[in-house]
Amino acid sequence: MESQVVRFAGFEGLHLVADVWGDDDAWPVLLMHGGGQTRHAWGKTAAVLAEHGWRAVSMDLRGHGDSEWALNGDYSFTAYAADTIAVADQLGRPPVIVGASLGGVAAISAEGGSDRAVSSGLVIVDITHKSNPEGLQRIHDFMQSGLGGFATLDDAAEAIASYTPNRTKRVNPAGLMKVLRQRPDGRWYWHWDPKFIDRGRREVPGQSFQALFEAALHNIDVPTLLVRGLLSDVVTEEGTQAFLAAIPGAKLVDVGGAAHMVAGDQNDAFSNAVVDFLEHDIRPKLPT
Repeated sequence: MESQVVRFAGFEGLHLVADVWGDDDAWPVLLMHGGGQTRHAWGKTAAVLAEHGWRAVSMDLRGHGDSEWALNGDYSFTAYAADTIAVADQLGRPPVIVGASLGGVAAISAEGGSDRAVSSGLVIVDITHKSNPEGLQRIHDFMQSGLGGFATLDDAAEAIASYTPNRTKRVNPAGLMKVLRQRPDGRWYWHWDPKFIDRGRREVPGQSFQALFEAALHNIDVPTLLVRGLLSDVVTEEGTQAFLAAIPGAKLVDVGGAAHMVAGDQNDAFSNAVVDFLEHDIRPKLPT
């Protein structure tokens, strides 16, 4: 199944790029990746969703991939939430939002922070409001380590392998070139704006935003699924139980053999979990 590239207007008109699979009249599912990733992070999930009758929209977040970088350096959680609402409104129907890590924070903030319905449901991937600081620091260190670029694609593959020891190391030039760009100096750089991690930014809100984030969780009343990687060093049992307690009826799926990047680690199991949730918890509630 072929995808098409579609451009959306985000918050304050910032240009956002997405790959779209499926029929135009199918119910939309908006996929939002984690910090430092791109719209290609979902593996085959978008195509699988389209095969099951959904319109899958896999978007590069602001400052990532082919989406526009914020000239004013606004990579706040508020801006990501505003982008989410802007794109959701352009899809014609309230989408189901699938958000991993940073994308999950944006989804929660958009749905729970608005005084109207933004989505038809949420799938939050390996992130909660109470996360393991050591796991978050490891993400930050990995992202920082690549700011100077890599001399070769093999060096980039080595860095990824060090961060994902649960995976078999492999050098896939075609795959790497979806997340890296070669600059005139000949080095390879991650395809996101370095300003994204300025001033000590993390994947989840710090104390200054924590109260708003928790309030947003308690304001969510759409069907919600939390997908947790059992090897994750980011999501804790305490955070998981607090998340489930905050959102009435929220469900949990654990994916064995997966760390924080669940879709990349165990794509088939992840895709099956999302499809099952969409077909049993979302589709029966959609208007016919």
